[in-house]
Amino acid sequence: MPQVSPLDSQLSATHDTFVAERPSGADEDVHMVVSIVDHIIERCSKPGDLVFDPFAGFGTTLIRAIALGREALGIELLPERVDYLHERVPNAHIIEGDSRELLKLVRGPEAPLPDAAIKLIVASPPFMTAENHEPDPLTAYEKNDGDYDRYLSELSLIAAQCARVIAPDGFVVWNLADIHHMDLTTYLIRDCKRALGRHLTLVGETEILWDKYPHDLIADALLVFQRPAVEHR
Repeated sequence: MPQVSPLDSQLSATHDTFVAERPSGADEDVHMVVSIVDHIIERCSKPGDLVFDPFAGFGTTLIRAIALGREALGIELLPERVDYLHERVPNAHIIEGDSRELLKLVRGPEAPLPDAAIKLIVASPPFMTAENHEPDPLTAYEKNDGDYDRYLSELSLIAAQCARVIAPDGFVVWNLADIHHMDLTTYLIRDCKRALGRHLTLVGETEILWDKYPHDLIADALLVFQRPAVEHR
């Protein structure tokens, strides 16, 4: 049966810490705060467990997983960031590819750890607003055919694949935020809770309280899921 979330119901973050923790060589602030990542890893996994990040980015989750005695696996779309990750996190397993093809990349014949039990997935996808957002986040913003409903559907597809690869007693933690941009509010937390919940069982939600929200964020949360006992239809 699903457990309750092992995470605290509220966590705090400061804008100064967020800016100070910008990864070396990064050209933008899109990382998670280290203390938040550490809390997730320490509460949701044990030393020696495999931690997987389907949106590896600049490698914060992978770095912290290795530092805390876990194995680390990540998918990254951009070749230049894959090269960056190989240099920055040499002990992590990095796959160059599209997280929308997660199952093939993680369990296929070319996968680095095709049979390994994944005990924790930490997913912080690139965000999208419901309006006024032409670039598609899931193409690293490189295609100007963005569509919010399709974005949610594709995140739901990724969640379905997470449900296939996570261990039965493992956790899938998504970091999502509500955004106020150009006088419009996108309730991404609510919308993703619905989209991801089609394939995963929600066991908890953690509110991240900031002294000053970064960028255009107005709310920040961790949604904690587990693999459903019976496959969702």
